[in-house]
Amino acid sequence: MHTISSLNFTVTERFLRYVKIDTQSDPESPASPSTEKQKNLGRLLVDELKQMGIGDAHLDQYGCVYATIPANTDKDVPVICFCSHMDTSPDCSGANVKPIIHENYDGEDIVLPDDHTQIIKLNEHPDLRNQLGNDVITASGTTLLGADNKAGVAEIMDACYQLVNHPEIKHGIVKILFTPDEEIGRGVDNVDVKKLGAYACYTVDGESAGNLENETFSADGAKLTINGISAHPGFAKDKMESAIKIACEIVARLPKDLSPEDTDGKQGFIHPVNISGQVETAVIDFIIRDFDEKKLHQHAEVLKNVVSAVLQSYPASAYSLKISPQYRNMKSVLDDHPEIVQYGLEAIKRAGMQPKLCSIRGGTDGSRLSFMGLPTPNIFAGEHAFHSKHEWVSVQDMQKAVQTILHLCIVWENPPAQF
Repeated sequence: MHTISSLNFTVTERFLRYVKIDTQSDPESPASPSTEKQKNLGRLLVDELKQMGIGDAHLDQYGCVYATIPANTDKDVPVICFCSHMDTSPDCSGANVKPIIHENYDGEDIVLPDDHTQIIKLNEHPDLRNQLGNDVITASGTTLLGADNKAGVAEIMDACYQLVNHPEIKHGIVKILFTPDEEIGRGVDNVDVKKLGAYACYTVDGESAGNLENETFSADGAKLTINGISAHPGFAKDKMESAIKIACEIVARLPKDLSPEDTDGKQGFIHPVNISGQVETAVIDFIIRDFDEKKLHQHAEVLKNVVSAVLQSYPASAYSLKISPQYRNMKSVLDDHPEIVQYGLEAIKRAGMQPKLCSIRGGTDGSRLSFMGLPTPNIFAGEHAFHSKHEWVSVQDMQKAVQTILHLCIVWENPPAQF
């Protein structure tokens, strides 16, 4: 058996190529993908996969990349899939990214060269303590880096390269999926799960090396429309009921202990993410989150009660509140297929790390894929400080992720007896 830790990794070179391609998604765009430029990376990935000899690699009209690595074993092995998203967050510019490798990291704060006010401070990024002597990659200070999730893309691509070039690594059929628009919650809107035909999937989109996430928030969105009463401000006494002021009052009355800035761990929240309007009409968009679906519904009731109580003081005004499901905690699906998570933990262990099972205060493509019939936990990609100019990843963590993907293929082909 080839020693996986001594492979000639290509992940860093791939990552440095991919982050220079602007793939920012756009929540305001109704198109799918939301931005055509995401397909630029998709086309490059297809070309590289085909150059490896993976002949069925293709980009579909929705910006999804699919590919298949055929089995090289006679065993009847369940089909597994690896997935990462190609888009970067709308929260921070992803254009003209200039990646910098800080070799042999020494534990000092990292001052980014294109904006010296952008400093990645050790006391604010404690995971940097695990990177002493490693090679840390950052952006230059004016953009995000794009490690979320191009680190995962590069890791899967390197794993494909290794599987093709090292037939001694035995595996079943391996499917590859790269998605657009994950950052705006639409990553798997157009994924053809039947075409994948996989039993299990792993998103490669997590943070610290060794982490595997089997639990996400359950998530709802809420849209509140307030219809107030407009009047000329010079003659408004006892007539005007400003929708703007009603909206402000509602936000101010939300319980402080149900806000993102006052919660952590397994605590959920109600969070206003957008507010717009005039005196006559105002709209507030909320996100509602909790790991427990029962509590998620309770948070929605809290919001309804706050809105109702405030509107009682404005008898001429009206409102509508629409609550829509967004995604659900994938743990309920994964618990029915315990080997999927167990094999992931075993692969991390074989790659030389202490596996850590985590919950994520957010969602991944895997949240929705799990409920589309494809159970999908999330393994680490090594990305940190997502959606910001301080984003970073280390070369060594990316290599560990590649090793984990390869070990996963091996574990599925030859499961340990205890499972």
